[in-house]
Amino acid sequence: MSVEVNRARALDGVAHGFLGRRGGVSTGITAGLDLGRRGQVAIGPELAENRRRAVGAVLPGAELVTLYQVHSPDCVTLATPWPDSERPHADALVTDRPGHALGILTADCAPVLLADREAGVVGAAHAGWKGAIGGVTDSTVAAMEKLGARRDRIVAAIGPCIARASYEVDASFERRFEAEDPENERFFAAGRECHAQFDLEAYVAHRLAAAGVRTVEMMGLDTYSDADRFYSFRRATHRGEPDYGRQISIIGI
Repeated sequence: MSVEVNRARALDGVAHGFLGRRGGVSTGITAGLDLGRRGQVAIGPELAENRRRAVGAVLPGAELVTLYQVHSPDCVTLATPWPDSERPHADALVTDRPGHALGILTADCAPVLLADREAGVVGAAHAGWKGAIGGVTDSTVAAMEKLGARRDRIVAAIGPCIARASYEVDASFERRFEAEDPENERFFAAGRECHAQFDLEAYVAHRLAAAGVRTVEMMGLDTYSDADRFYSFRRATHRGEPDYGRQISIIGI
């Protein structure tokens, strides 16, 4: 099976792709294109092959650059690739250097890919709820501006993430967002008693628009409900599975 690449219309002409689990060599409970690194000291042969296939499907010949993701609002700027063993602790990265594939790993959180075609600047962000409310997309846009991008020219796409219908949260979670901004109430739908359904994708799109990004594409791909195509932390947890795998989203110049 070949690598499945989901592409956004907003990013036409930019080398990018939101990948899922199809087309990889991992076996067992995380069979497919698992790019997870949990507890791994070194890159084993399965992971190395999955990385090779992922990059080849999006930007052949490029060097893959990833982060040690920690659910932060922090963004780093790539000038020279760092050793894989020295990945910065951050959740977004930007560059204006060709030949590099910026990679973000997710398993329910929202992957965001951004580009200013005119300036030749791209970015990638990992927006879980903590990073999203903390401002990881704001940090990414600001970092792109420092490289010559303009926020009114930046286009963004939000890839596979957990959908509102699949994302149940408790009342304290909802109160946290409403304390930040009472209008955030609109991202929650009524659920069972003392619970609500949270629309992470719409909230991330809102944050991008509020930051001045005029074109934001929501791809509407639910990681939780589509086990054949995507990995999902929450689905694996609900099933009592020992591992969950992670998919990668890539953008480059």
